[in-house]
Amino acid sequence: MTGDDPTSGERFDPVAFLETAVQHASHEDVGPMREYLCETLEAHGVDPRVDDAGNVLASRGQPRAEAETHVVLNTHIDTVSPHVPFERDADGAEADGGDVIRGRGSCDAKGPLAALLSAFFAVEPTDGRVTLAITPDEEVLSTGAYALVSGDESPTRDADAVIVGEPTDLDVCTAAKGRFQGTVHLSGANAHAAEPDTGINAVAALEETLAAIRTFDERDDAPPTHPQLGAATLTPTVVEGGEATNQVPADCALTVDRRSVPPETADEFHEALTAHLRRAIPDDVDLEFRFTDRPTPFLEAWDTGPDADVAETLADAAGGEIRPFTAATEASYFAADAPTVVFGPGVLADGEGAVAHAPREYVRVAAVREAARALEEALTALLA
Repeated sequence: MTGDDPTSGERFDPVAFLETAVQHASHEDVGPMREYLCETLEAHGVDPRVDDAGNVLASRGQPRAEAETHVVLNTHIDTVSPHVPFERDADGAEADGGDVIRGRGSCDAKGPLAALLSAFFAVEPTDGRVTLAITPDEEVLSTGAYALVSGDESPTRDADAVIVGEPTDLDVCTAAKGRFQGTVHLSGANAHAAEPDTGINAVAALEETLAAIRTFDERDDAPPTHPQLGAATLTPTVVEGGEATNQVPADCALTVDRRSVPPETADEFHEALTAHLRRAIPDDVDLEFRFTDRPTPFLEAWDTGPDADVAETLADAAGGEIRPFTAATEASYFAADAPTVVFGPGVLADGEGAVAHAPREYVRVAAVREAARALEEALTALLA
C-alpha cells in the first residue's frame, strides 16, 4: 500500500491515513480496516477497545464522571459494494486541477474519519473529555450505533455534543429526514378471469391505494412542513401481485419509502398510513401494512437547533453554511440524547452526478485538511 505511514508515532497526517484506509476494502468485511484504525490509535498513544457490537471506542481527557464537557466524534468504517480502487491524482478535474483521492470510502466516510482522527489526536482536553466512537455497519443495519446508544453503559449517552462525520462539503448539517420502509399487503379472493365479479381483485385495489398514498400528506393531521427539511415524502417503489394471467388475483403487495420529518416517529407513521389506506380501499379487500424486518430501529428524522453551540462553533471554524443533510445517517440515534451535527469533507454529488456510493467517488485533499483544521479549532473551543 502506498502513502506515508500515519502509524509511525509522529504527528498524525490525515491524508496519509486516508490513502491507506481507502485501499482497505470494507464493503463485505470491515475487519482489516478496523485493525488498521486500532493500530493507528495505538501508535499515537491511545488505547482503543472494540466492543461486542464491533464499534471502535477511544477517549482522551478526564474520566466521564469528572469531565465538564464531553464531545463524541462518530463516523463509520464500512462502505457499499463494489470496492473502487484507490487513486491519487495531483491534477484532478474534480478539484479544478487540484489534488484528489479517488476510491470507495474516500468521501463516505473514510475522508471524514481521517479529519475526525486528526482533531482527536490534536486536542488536549484538560477539563473535558472527547470520545471517538466508530461504527462498523452504518451502510446496512446500524447495529453498532444502536448498541452504542441502547446499552446500560452507553459511552455516548452523556455527551454534551456529537459530531458525525459524513460528506457535507464542509457545511454543518443540523437536521436530516428519517427513512422508513414497509409493504402494504392487499388481500382479496381468486376467481376465473372470465367471471371477475365472483372474486375480489387485490391488484385492482391498487388504484385506490396509490391515490391514497398521493394524498397521505394532505390530511388534516399530517406533519407540518419542517423549517429546515421541508415536507415529508411517501413514494411507492415496488409492486408484486397475481399468479396467472387468466385469474383474478387474490394478493398484491406494494412497498413504500417514507422520508419523514420531525416530529413524526415510525410508530406514528405506521398508524396514520394504515388508517388512511383503510378509509380509501374497498371494504372487501383486507389490508395490512408491515415494516420491513430489521434488527434495529429505523433511522428517524432528527434536528438540532441551528443556534446550538456545537453548530455555531463548528460553522465559524469551517466557514461553511448551516443546513440540513440530504441522506439518512446514524446521527438519528445520537440526536435523541445530545445536540448533534453532521460534518465532513467530500460531497454526496457534484455537478457531474453522484459521488458517494458511485464509481467516481473522490474527495479533495485540501478539503480533508481543512476539515481536520476546523474540527480541531471547534473541539478546542467546545472543550475549553
